[in-house]
Amino acid sequence: MLVEYTLKTPRADFINITPQVREAVAKSGVTEGIAVIYCPHTTAGITMNENADPDVVRDLLFGLNKAFSDRAEFRHAEGNSAAHLKASCVGSSATVIIDGGRLLLGTWQGIYFCEFDPPRSRKFYVKVM
Repeated sequence: MLVEYTLKTPRADFINITPQVREAVAKSGVTEGIAVIYCPHTTAGITMNENADPDVVRDLLFGLNKAFSDRAEFRHAEGNSAAHLKASCVGSSATVIIDGGRLLLGTWQGIYFCEFDPPRSRKFYVKVM
């Protein structure tokens, strides 16, 4: 089963999409398998990380901005090379095991859509099998 979701992203952020992924798993009826979460954009990504302390997201964005800041030497005409670098570093997908009809996530883990080039209208997909 493949489910498509849309997001509006007004700013650079990590958006917790764990509820949507859980919804896709529940709709699928799959009790043992995997869920693949995929982002089809070159300036956004998917990651899993802590979802209990909002400062983790702030720190992740801060660190990525420090590591991949805009530079005068970049030649990409759109001017969003730093967003492409961040997206390449983070990656475009995540895979989660489904056990007993539930996502097998750690106690503090959540699944995030990572926006690096806002504002945008974005999509992500959840494939449950």
